[in-house]
This record gives sequence, C-alpha cells and structure tokens, in this order.
Amino acid sequence: MPVPYGPPMASRGPANARGFHLITFLVVSLAVVLQLVLVIQGAAHIPADTDPDIARAAGPDLVSRLVGFFSFLTIWSNILVLIVCATLAVGADRDTALWRALRLDAVILCFGGGIVHFFLIRPHVDNHGWDRVADKLLHMVVPLLAGIGWIVFGPRGRAAIRDIGPFLVIPVFWLVYTLIRGAFVDWYPYPFIDVNVHGYAAVLATSLGVTVLMLVLAFGAVKLDKTLTPG
Repeated sequence: MPVPYGPPMASRGPANARGFHLITFLVVSLAVVLQLVLVIQGAAHIPADTDPDIARAAGPDLVSRLVGFFSFLTIWSNILVLIVCATLAVGADRDTALWRALRLDAVILCFGGGIVHFFLIRPHVDNHGWDRVADKLLHMVVPLLAGIGWIVFGPRGRAAIRDIGPFLVIPVFWLVYTLIRGAFVDWYPYPFIDVNVHGYAAVLATSLGVTVLMLVLAFGAVKLDKTLTPG
C-alpha cells in the first residue's frame, strides 16, 4: 500500500484550502471575463495575420464572436475550474460521481489544454497587451493553480478509475460539437482541428493523440490522488 505523502497538514487546513480555491476562482473569473471583453471589442483569439480562418471569430458580427468564444475548449475548461473552485471556496464538500468527474475535467482539460496550447497553438500566436495577459492567464496561470489546488489543497483521496468514463463525456461532446458546427459555419476554434486545411483523417488522428494525452493525465491524476494524504 502506497504511503501517503504531501505538504505538512498545517499548510493545507480547511481555511487555507478555501482561501486558495477562492483565489483560483477570482483569477479564473478575471481571465474569462477579460477574454470575453476583448472578444466583444473585436479581438481575435489568434491574430488575423497568422491565421485568417481562426480570426473570423473577431468579425463584425457580435453574436458570431460570442458563439466562437464559447466554442473554445479552453473557455470550457476554465469555466469548469471556476465552478469547481466556487463550490470548494464556500466549503461545499462534494463527493458525488458527477462532481468528481467535473473536477477531473476541470483540472485535466485545463492543465492538458495548456500543454496542447504550448505545442500546437503557441506557434500561431503573436499577441500583445491585454490579449497577451488574457492568453497567459487562461493557458498558464489557471492550469498551474488548478494543478496546485488538486495536489496541495484537495480534497484528495477521492478520485477513482471509474471517474475516467464520465470524465471523457465533456471533451468528446466538445469534439463532436466542433466538427458538426464547423461543417456548417466553416470555422474551427483551433488550427490543428481545421478540417478544411488538414482533412478529417488528419484531424481525427490529431484528436486521438490529444485524447490519449488527456487519458494519460487523468489516469496519472487518479493514481497520484491515491498516494496523497486524504483530506
């Protein structure tokens, strides 16, 4: 049986845990709202001079910009972190199958999305000013806080292999939604998933690779969770 390990209990008591989750909630709220304001003002997630197709999300149609904004998996994962941290910040001790799956989604999709962003999206990005601030918050700061919250402040010792199946529902639903919507509106939120450029075979192969990465991270998180001091 693995020996639980982790930071000293004094540093991660209930009050400190709620405080950390509250800070994470505030940071992710700032990140999402800032990016939303920028999109409403006409900013693109990826500049037009690097990828015109992606930049259509910043066209003159406000409704299209808003729908495009909420079509990014990054936004979905950050909102999940926001929801989960809100429940933890108020001391709601959740341990239902649904909540565990949503928390696993929040942490893994956000952290894994940061990895995917670094390798597949970063080469297309050349943003500045507030766009750069929003990008760093969404793809670096929030994933880091989510990971620290999982490992250090918990709640720990609750994730199980049976949570992996429900965990997959959200990313698979997002992929299906993205491909179906893209076929109608001719727009895809990320360059590597653009069927018009790469074709369905390449996009599905890339999506499978990303899915494998997410599964590895999810299994790793569950395994790690079992070795941490319950709390």
